[in-house]
Amino acid sequence: MTVHQLSDDELAGQPAAYWTGVAYEALIAFTRARQEEAGFRQPQFWLLRNLSPNDLSPDGAGRTIAQLEAAMSSYLRAEDDLVVEAEALVERGWLTRDGDRLSITGAGETARLEMKKAGPAIRARIHEGIPDADYVTALKVLHRMIANVGGRHV
Repeated sequence: MTVHQLSDDELAGQPAAYWTGVAYEALIAFTRARQEEAGFRQPQFWLLRNLSPNDLSPDGAGRTIAQLEAAMSSYLRAEDDLVVEAEALVERGWLTRDGDRLSITGAGETARLEMKKAGPAIRARIHEGIPDADYVTALKVLHRMIANVGGRHV
């Protein structure tokens, strides 16, 4: 059964948790597949972003894997292994290691900017046929559902 076969009344009775889970898995799989096609993995992009003084790093200082895992805790997936991903970036010359602290290199900053270029096409495909007003409404509904159950949203 597809959603298109359900009436509005039937859709209104569908469990939000189920559909948000299905959406999450589909969107993550799609995004990661497009990033892989572009030559990088999502956790690698996150590492570079979190180490870049031009992006998410508060001070550009090196960080340990534990600090990076803590910074990314709200979006890391169970299968993401930052040790393995960081090592791949060190081998590429995009990160350096000083003891247990990782830092981004100039080549890593260039790579981060290249990786960032994949984002608009991924977003465009995901948002295809969805007016911004509908997207905003969907997010407002999700925020309200989160608030209704005492959850936290940004």
